[in-house]
Amino acid sequence: MSAASNLAASGPIVARYAEALFGLAQRKGVLEEVARDIERLAVEVKSPTVSQFLLNPRRDRKERVARLASVLGDAQPMVRNFVSLLFERGREGVLLGMGPAFHRLRLEAAGIAEGVAETARPLDRAQLDALAQRLGARLGKKIQLTSKVLPELIGGVRVTVGSQRMDNSVAGRLAGLHRKLMDAPLPSRGA
Repeated sequence: MSAASNLAASGPIVARYAEALFGLAQRKGVLEEVARDIERLAVEVKSPTVSQFLLNPRRDRKERVARLASVLGDAQPMVRNFVSLLFERGREGVLLGMGPAFHRLRLEAAGIAEGVAETARPLDRAQLDALAQRLGARLGKKIQLTSKVLPELIGGVRVTVGSQRMDNSVAGRLAGLHRKLMDAPLPSRGA
């Protein structure tokens, strides 16, 4: 199984392992240390050569675990035990999605949601913060936005936060108008 298919097949599994580690770290009062180590581990396994090596079943498990030793050497014992458990259970593919999954859990626990504001022209930090505040009030969460410039939007803004999208762009309005015109009933000739 390739690294990509291993990761794709383990989405819900990654979430379960991330939730278990997050909950345990929170109960034991070591959440910050565990989060720091998971972030370091995520950077390490992001490398294609490292991920291919870690997921290669032809390599000895001890050899694959040893490859992570430089990252895990001073890691919180809970993280070292977690990685060992993953290898023992043949779930090393979970490591590929662990960083983003753990990050989402931390944001969720803090009542924060991340999003992207797409505009035709760049927004300065003050505009982005004001938009995040208005959206936060509307969604009942603290919002952290990043900006993306898409000239094809013509004007306005399109914001995606989680699975929600708010499109107040000129291109979005024109597309909505086009749909309405296409769905409008045509008058009959005799009328």
